[in-house]
Amino acid sequence: MVETLAVTKDKKNRAFLKWAGGKYSLMEDINARLPKAKKLIEPFVGAGSVFLNTQYSKYLLNDINPDLINLYNIVKHQGAAYIKDSIKLFTPDYNDELRYYHIRQSFNESEDIYERAVYFLYLNRHGYNGLCRYNNSGKFNVPFGRYKAPYFPEKELEYFSEKARLATFTCEPFEKMFTRARKGSVIYCDPPYAPISKTAMFNSYATGGFTLDNQIKLASLARHAGYTREIPVLVSNHDTEFTRDIYQHADITKLQVSRFISQNGNARLKVAELLALYQNSI
Repeated sequence: MVETLAVTKDKKNRAFLKWAGGKYSLMEDINARLPKAKKLIEPFVGAGSVFLNTQYSKYLLNDINPDLINLYNIVKHQGAAYIKDSIKLFTPDYNDELRYYHIRQSFNESEDIYERAVYFLYLNRHGYNGLCRYNNSGKFNVPFGRYKAPYFPEKELEYFSEKARLATFTCEPFEKMFTRARKGSVIYCDPPYAPISKTAMFNSYATGGFTLDNQIKLASLARHAGYTREIPVLVSNHDTEFTRDIYQHADITKLQVSRFISQNGNARLKVAELLALYQNSI
């Protein structure tokens, strides 16, 4: 069965991080397909837009990027102190190319989790297009973004810190989240997207990348959880021949999504995406 849903945009809770492929604009469509449950499990939490715009009693939120999960745990447990410390870097003096590269180097050399969390938000908001990218050596390598006045997301941090009381954050392989899931939970997967073309792969937000074999493995785990273990799974991805093939046993919803394709955000491109739902019929 194939259903087409319109993508709308109303007032919602924004994530405090800028994030490639964030789901803020798709929340109406995602919420329309997410089954009811006591707990939402996200193996690829990213910036957390789904977490911030759903109403489950508990959350298990995972990502393979340790900087991201360490940041979330700090915001959860030390939100006020973190806001006080990180806002100091959001002044005109720090919106400078040389200072940006100095902080990027300090971030890459630091082994202090709290310091890295403060720098991570600065780099996210001052770096090019809000990208999160590491080289093969595990060093953050996003260039300076040249923004007039980077926004400090104080209200967004406060809301995240408050809602994070309902969440457990982990940094493990995505497969582990399926083994942790039990009846009464629902799993939402927003993996690094399958490439539209062979030259379009962007998956280096964490060292190691996300391969086509990983895509196939995820589809297999989703099918098993949804139909054998009776734990519903919803997956987002590009709508391509490859994803149609690996999600052939799911209930597919087609989406047409506007994606920003330039730094200033004026140029948009309509991209075909899908939601694949694995759930036993009642």
